[in-house]
Amino acid sequence: MVTIMSEAISQSCPEVKKKIEKELERRKSSIKPINERVANLRKESVETEVKVSSERARLITEFYKSEIPKGKSIPVQRALAFKYLLEHCSLPIEEGQLIVGLRGTGVKEVPTYPEICVHSMEDLEILNSRQNMPYKVDEETRELYKNEIIPFWKGRAMRDMIFETLPQEWIDAYEAGIWTEFMEQRSPGHTAGGGRIFRMGVLDIKEEIKKKMGELDPSNPEYYEKMEELKAMDIVAEAILIYAKRYAEKLEKMAEEEKDPKRKKELKQMAEICKRVPAHAPRTFWEALQHYWFVHVGVTYETNPWDSFNPGRIDQHLYPFYKRDLEEGRLTREKAKELLQCFWLKFNNQPAVPKVGVTAEESFTYNDFSKLNLGGLKKDGSDGVNELSYLILEVLSEMRTLQPNTAVLISNKNPDRFLIEALKVVGPGFGEPPFFNFDGVIVKMLRQGKTLEDARTSGVSGCVETGAFGKEAYILTGYFNLPKILGITLNNGIDPRTGKKIGIETGDPRNFKSFEELWNAFVKQVNHFLDIKMKGNDIIETLYAKYLPVPFMSLWIEDCVKNAKDYNGGGTRYNTQYIQVVGLGTIADSLAAIKYHVFDKKTFVMEELLNALKNNWKGYEMMREILRNPEKTPKFGNDDEYVDEIAKKVVDTVVDLIEAYPPSPVRKASKRAYFLPTTVHVYFGKVTGATPDGRDAGFPVSEGISPVQGMDRKGIAAVFRSVAKCDWDKTGGALLNQKLTPDLFDNEENIKKLAQLIRTFFRLGGHHVQFNVISAELLREAQKRPQEFQDLMVRVAGYSDYFVNLPKGLQDEIIARTEHKKV
Repeated sequence: MVTIMSEAISQSCPEVKKKIEKELERRKSSIKPINERVANLRKESVETEVKVSSERARLITEFYKSEIPKGKSIPVQRALAFKYLLEHCSLPIEEGQLIVGLRGTGVKEVPTYPEICVHSMEDLEILNSRQNMPYKVDEETRELYKNEIIPFWKGRAMRDMIFETLPQEWIDAYEAGIWTEFMEQRSPGHTAGGGRIFRMGVLDIKEEIKKKMGELDPSNPEYYEKMEELKAMDIVAEAILIYAKRYAEKLEKMAEEEKDPKRKKELKQMAEICKRVPAHAPRTFWEALQHYWFVHVGVTYETNPWDSFNPGRIDQHLYPFYKRDLEEGRLTREKAKELLQCFWLKFNNQPAVPKVGVTAEESFTYNDFSKLNLGGLKKDGSDGVNELSYLILEVLSEMRTLQPNTAVLISNKNPDRFLIEALKVVGPGFGEPPFFNFDGVIVKMLRQGKTLEDARTSGVSGCVETGAFGKEAYILTGYFNLPKILGITLNNGIDPRTGKKIGIETGDPRNFKSFEELWNAFVKQVNHFLDIKMKGNDIIETLYAKYLPVPFMSLWIEDCVKNAKDYNGGGTRYNTQYIQVVGLGTIADSLAAIKYHVFDKKTFVMEELLNALKNNWKGYEMMREILRNPEKTPKFGNDDEYVDEIAKKVVDTVVDLIEAYPPSPVRKASKRAYFLPTTVHVYFGKVTGATPDGRDAGFPVSEGISPVQGMDRKGIAAVFRSVAKCDWDKTGGALLNQKLTPDLFDNEENIKKLAQLIRTFFRLGGHHVQFNVISAELLREAQKRPQEFQDLMVRVAGYSDYFVNLPKGLQDEIIARTEHKKV
């Protein structure tokens, strides 16, 4: 798997060359063998070029141009459109695969969703030609878009409706880089499956729908609306049965033509499985994997919600099938591993939907964030780690693909062995898995009003986001740029980058007599922009509820059928709306710098600082060095109470402001905060001027809740103590990246120490931590010779990615992160 060449380091100095060679050797020696079938499937999955598939866009346009949807309600239209897609879409089967179904026309052939975002010809050219993360677009697709897709969908797509409906003040703030908006190119989602998927077949759900239809009261004002939702759900249930039947028939035909006896037997077995699931609840391990995958393809083909759907607590869901199959002789451990490896590659064969513009900037990756959760607790509160948890860790260690993502949920009740084995997977340095404080997850869920059982069966999806799996629509709305708002505060409501007034007048900072005056002005600006953002969130949520219901996803989330309401319309048991806050390290350090040097020590006057920021430090280099130096200016991440208290105050204040807003009008969703960035910290840096912490204009702001790049100088324990001073139980999640030197993992004792350090961090209240185990020297070599480092994977934010595929600004930001050399 690792193809890094020794020639790539031939020009380095002897000491660096030796260090890099040792690091590369560690990576190579950690690779474990996989069988021939899986090796071939992995090779195809990793090496296949990502391209745009026009089939879905063509089919959905055919449907809406036809007579079929006319006179039908919108939910029924959407359901019939889904049925039309599954009746006519291609049925690709990768050679040697044991799991069937693929969203698209082939491996890494990505469908588009013109009813959500109709790409322009310029968009297609950008996707096809950009150097990093291209999506190849053939001439046939271009012609189809030019002649059919764009003329029909322009003005009808959700993206168009959103920007036509939102007020100008929202548009102005969006264009200034105060926030982003997820749903201008992707649909609501960000949810995970629960036990309902694995205990129910589609026929069971159809009976549930039929029963609910009979219970509706025709005199109820909502009768028609609810009946139409249930009709839509019944239609999509039938559609997935048609899709599975088509696959069963194709597999039977392939079996007839197959010459190899072993493969012929497999194909017959697969056909029988497709006749059984998803119509009925799965009985065996293989059936359970195929059953879930049909659901996954259905959800991602319907709208591919942001982030991609996922099976949630997979070791919990699959373990009963695994245990029973072993006991009854249907399965061996090695066969289970092979099936899991085949399942693994199904995720990797479905890259993220193509994105352009700001949406691409905020999530610049092929990764679609389908996250498999391991460990945690059972619903009765006992240890949730089982034999399958360890087997899946083995699969993760051996496969090393971009997708799926994983999450290791650590509770005080989990054994040390589980945490240590997971850390050993981290050691070779491909960025997986991340670690989560599951006891803290339960506290977050209980605080939000979930039942104890629902809290114990919850987990994390996307990057680090908590939710009640299979029971909640916890929809992310976009990222929120705190450092940019400080810049606007320091300019009395004016965006210093454009000179445009987009904020409110909170006073000339030159006249502020105390830090409290500055703080109060900053909070007023934050509140001003939150007012605009929240109104926009509710408008967008209303548009999706009305015009883009998702009846198929609604089948699988509790209590959509019971409530006869769509997932996008508030049908789920719990409904939450999130804003993702970005730049905690930068804002904490910036506020601390002003407080320390302007108001407390009076090193500089405000006028000097404002001039320095305006000129991006030109002529003020000495000031910048003082502000950047952790020896001269307090920096978050060094266990310094002076700045850590400010970080805590920022978190408490922003969370309180967000949670004070009333529930959304359609879903009745409570308003909550996450602290995470994906890749938006790079984009936010581009649109944010110089900041008082000494950061240059255009440089990325801090990512997640991590300290500013390179400013944490006192070790990982000090970082943990700083971060844990903030109350993360008040949030839905917070992302912490740390970089460790590879040699830390050469010593078993170090791994055990790191395990105990993580446990201590979680006991202190930390939510999450993940590690890049890679040297800055190796990353710089990869920058110089990208062709020699094609499979060098690193941890970016809440996901891992191929380093050479990342834009240079993001590469530089990862290199700049502090490299901790001891536990």
